[in-house]
Amino acid sequence: MRKRFGIDIDGTVTCPKSIIPFINKAFRMNILYEDVNQYELTPFVNVSEEVFAKWFTENEPIIYKESHPAQGAVNVLKKWKQDHELFFISARGPHLLAVTEEWFFQHGLTFHQMELIGSHDKVETVKKHKVDIFFEDKHDNAVMIHEECQIPVILFDTPYNQEPIPKGVIRVKNWREANIWVENWLKQEKKKREASVTFN
Repeated sequence: MRKRFGIDIDGTVTCPKSIIPFINKAFRMNILYEDVNQYELTPFVNVSEEVFAKWFTENEPIIYKESHPAQGAVNVLKKWKQDHELFFISARGPHLLAVTEEWFFQHGLTFHQMELIGSHDKVETVKKHKVDIFFEDKHDNAVMIHEECQIPVILFDTPYNQEPIPKGVIRVKNWREANIWVENWLKQEKKKREASVTFN
């Protein structure tokens, strides 16, 4: 039973710790990943929002190029790609498509669709592509996608997404746990489909 997986990139496919060393080096900080208790990073640095935004925009390509994959992500995604459609939907800007695709190919990852929408509001893109399940690290994105699209959303546990979640958002510690949940979900979906066919 082929499903369409919608997958965020940063902090989901890539290790959520990836940006911290860049920030520490650029701003002479000693930020610990464990202490990053919110998604917005500006409060953790000693510069204004404008200065930080400018730095981030200028350094995005190198940060993305040198980010490490999240532990277990590559193996699980390669496995899913054999039976399902992988649609990567990211808040990265469209101008970063080349560096993003290069990173994927470098790590042996392929995809059916890559959408860099330049915004954290992914609901319309998820609806447009009729995604069956989504994978995310940003708390409000996960909740909004679940509530607006009525699909399960896997939320990868991080220090910055600890707010409460509704039933349809599933918190997992890593890609191994995500894979286990997805396997069980696929079995349930298959049973539902078989029951529906029998009933009809």
